[in-house]
Amino acid sequence: MVPAFDERYNRLALFIVDTDGVILYRTEQLATNHCVTGRMRQPIQDIAAVSFQDLNRDGRTDIILITSCVNESGAYAGKTYKVGDVLFQNKTDCSFYRDYRISDKINRFGMNKSAKSITAFVRDGNSTEFLYTATTLRELQRNKFRIIQEQCYFRSFGKLGRLQVTPGTYRIADYDIFMIYLVNEQGDIVSVLQPMGEYDNLYALKGVTCRDIDGDGLKDIVILARYSYEGEAGELIVESDYRIYYQRTGGFVPDTEIRDTYRCGDEDTMEILVEKARAYWGWKTTND
Repeated sequence: MVPAFDERYNRLALFIVDTDGVILYRTEQLATNHCVTGRMRQPIQDIAAVSFQDLNRDGRTDIILITSCVNESGAYAGKTYKVGDVLFQNKTDCSFYRDYRISDKINRFGMNKSAKSITAFVRDGNSTEFLYTATTLRELQRNKFRIIQEQCYFRSFGKLGRLQVTPGTYRIADYDIFMIYLVNEQGDIVSVLQPMGEYDNLYALKGVTCRDIDGDGLKDIVILARYSYEGEAGELIVESDYRIYYQRTGGFVPDTEIRDTYRCGDEDTMEILVEKARAYWGWKTTND
């Protein structure tokens, strides 16, 4: 397999070539070439991972492709994210085909972090989809969502009512996918928080606290954790990070400002983080 990039439009093409250099198959019909719908120029991209294996158990070798993309403009400019894809080999020749429904689920439900997670979904039938579509806590637990009990508790959130803050993980391949659900007393999911972002795995949850951060009198949610991901050389990297979610009339919205001005380290505690976040909004921890 020979990848080729069009540097003008940031588009990727794949060529399947035999030992004599004869092109047997070529395609640019890839998910990574459709990150920005309706536009020829795509985000800057590079190949993050390639794997060759039989995914649909037909005895033919299929291709897993993961690209690393960076938007050049817009709200997420400069931030790296991954796009996963699968090319299935036809039974009759050396050509390949894509099932856009599979690629859509791989990327929409965060199963694009590694070849292992894509394999777990496509070949083994494991999926994170329920994490995003479940409507009750019982449904989550039925699908093997593991609640982190020591950080699970009820809190009153004003007009939103009394809600159970329910952090937990779901394991797919070698990765623990971390989510937080706000569940009412009837067991229905009211809100879903996705603090992991583009990290691969939850390494350790350091804390979840519900306190007013921006001084509007409403309880916000702060999550501090350690996450792991694979570096450019394949090494394991572990780092601390945090997310803040502000309570609004209809639910919670993620912070888009403080993390750009303050990046936490392993020495940071929840108290230090809350103090710095409140200072950003012009008030102190003693205002509790």
